[in-house]
Amino acid sequence: MSADILGIITVVSAVLMTAAILLQSRGASLGAGFGSSGELFTTRRGVDKNLFDATIFLAVVFVGSLLATLLLT
Repeated sequence: MSADILGIITVVSAVLMTAAILLQSRGASLGAGFGSSGELFTTRRGVDKNLFDATIFLAVVFVGSLLATLLLT
């Protein structure tokens, strides 16, 4: 029973994390990595910061559920 719940948590957190990653703005273009002008470091504000924090939280939940599944089986 707990393995089923952990499986559901793993799948839901993976889907939500994927959506959160795809919704984030890129911030810098590919050319900025090769030395062209462009801001590489920016401050996240508002919805962008909340989405970034939610992505980190979902990643921790995802990894935690995977580790819990491994420990219980």
